[in-house]
Amino acid sequence: MISRKKKAIMDANEISWTIKRMAHEIVEKSYGTEDLVIVGIQTRGVHLAKRIAREIESIEKKEVPVGALDITLYRDDVDSIAHQPLVKETRIPFDITDKKVVLVDDVLFAGRTVRAALDELIDFGRPKVIKLAVLIDRGLRELPIQPDFVGKIYPTSKKELVCVNLKEEDGEDSVVLK
Repeated sequence: MISRKKKAIMDANEISWTIKRMAHEIVEKSYGTEDLVIVGIQTRGVHLAKRIAREIESIEKKEVPVGALDITLYRDDVDSIAHQPLVKETRIPFDITDKKVVLVDDVLFAGRTVRAALDELIDFGRPKVIKLAVLIDRGLRELPIQPDFVGKIYPTSKKELVCVNLKEEDGEDSVVLK
């Protein structure tokens, strides 16, 4: 078995600083928090969405609703990922109609996850606008999807793997390239 070396892309401090910067950008480009909602894509996108919402609350002193989206059944490759795919919770406890939705994911790659998320999100209503926030944009898009808010652009090859580790899921905050 070939052992792949890990290369650190971001540490815990960089992730924290990046989330704060992204929160400020979201508030600025949304002209405040009125009609703003944040929806994270399961799993790490949800944790990032909650962190961004907490930062926005500390900036604006106003709570921003956060939802969770599981796109498993909306994937165009659902038949090939598993015989019985593990479906997590989709929870959007608010109306998204006429809202400014910020969709959050950890890594943007081909764009297929975001396409599936857009399909599912539209089933919940018709937002005024949907913006995309990602911690890492690794390039290599297969679909014409671009993020509006980016933590870090880190071009990769198709053979490389970007792993986002978050305290809530993995016990530590880091982004590594394998």
